[in-house]
Amino acid sequence: MKILITTDWYAPVINGVVTSVLLLQRELEERGHEVRVVTLSNSLHTYKADGVYYMGSVSANRIYPGARLRVNRNRSLLQELLAWHPDVIHSQCEFSSFRVAYAISSRLGVPIVHTYHTVYEDYTHYFSPSVRVGRYVVSAFSRWICSRAACIVAPSRKVEKLLREYGVACRIEVIPTGVDLSFYRRESQPEQLEALRRQWGIPEDKTVLLYLGRMAKEKNLEQLMDQIHAARRRDAVLLLVGDGPAREAALDHARELGVEVIYTGMVPHSDVLDYYRLGDLFVTASTSETQGLTYFEALAAGVPVLCLRDSCVDGVVENGVNGWQYEDGADFAARLSAFCGAVNAATSAIAAIAYLDGAGMDGVAHTLVNSLAIVSGMVCDGAKASCAAKISLALEAGLMGYEMYQAGHEFVGGDGIVRKGVEYTLANVGRLGSDGMRQTDREILSMMVGD
Repeated sequence: MKILITTDWYAPVINGVVTSVLLLQRELEERGHEVRVVTLSNSLHTYKADGVYYMGSVSANRIYPGARLRVNRNRSLLQELLAWHPDVIHSQCEFSSFRVAYAISSRLGVPIVHTYHTVYEDYTHYFSPSVRVGRYVVSAFSRWICSRAACIVAPSRKVEKLLREYGVACRIEVIPTGVDLSFYRRESQPEQLEALRRQWGIPEDKTVLLYLGRMAKEKNLEQLMDQIHAARRRDAVLLLVGDGPAREAALDHARELGVEVIYTGMVPHSDVLDYYRLGDLFVTASTSETQGLTYFEALAAGVPVLCLRDSCVDGVVENGVNGWQYEDGADFAARLSAFCGAVNAATSAIAAIAYLDGAGMDGVAHTLVNSLAIVSGMVCDGAKASCAAKISLALEAGLMGYEMYQAGHEFVGGDGIVRKGVEYTLANVGRLGSDGMRQTDREILSMMVGD
């Protein structure tokens, strides 16, 4: 088949759309199809190179950082593509290059298959101060684009659902973007990883939380740093790999919080695998993903993922199997420690029951101390199947602690982690959950990825 791919984004730009387009182009050509690409030039000059047509364009940074807009319709380019007569047009973007796709489709009567890569309502802050107005514009625009296509490719069920909510009525097929597993399954050389650790000054005793990707407002990097700060993991360092318009704001925010950050900037694609493997855990607070390609890449590289719950990765990031989807900041902090959150929840619940039962603050304090002394050694491996049993066990320990108080028995300072004064015992529990679980965290993560 003759397949024309149209896209506003192309190499050497690095983003999810470009990754998808390059992989699609390569795989189609390897299967014997004749592929040509129409994209935007990084200047006013229109030219052709290696089967790629570059249309003259101008910067549209005021609309979206790095974006460009076509300045004219090059007649000779259009005539050459019409003479070539593609069998199908696969459009990847909704703006300048889509106009070319639609013009050729209309003239030749060939179908457009369009991949809807971007949840634009998460980007409306770039052009509209009103979320409601922005969503209305995105909804109407999406319906117009999709009505011109014979079929829409949605990278996930999340995108399909969103388009239906917009009122898109045409055929939609859910086809996730592929990942080149052969690239991410290559062995990394230990000496190369060690050289990178030395280059960026990553201490051996630090847990490396990795974010690799575009640094933009919609990626919620400042929220991610807030959560790391609130987790009080002094043994952790955040490794930021990538670049984008929110870089300076994110780094300034990290400095304000006192979150330890190592920033590498952009790295060559050939080195991406090694940078993934510098991380003990891939972390993100983004909710703007249509599929989460970097999550797939991290998992393919053997790195567990800790991401904000998002329907686009349901069935991909599985709690306790290859990572965790967290609900909020407290859940994020819990996932960063092997200390079992069921212990905190259950013992606190029993302390509340003791208070309601008339035990007073002294009874609450002794119940907490007794309970934590019994069950504080329980660890969290993220396996949801055993959480209910752990909660039940912790509740039993809490009830035993309350019954001990009622009978006049208690654990005293020097009994394990117990210290005189409930606040000091709680401080020890906090220390156990953060500093004390460092190696346990690493071992659990290692077990999850099969090392």
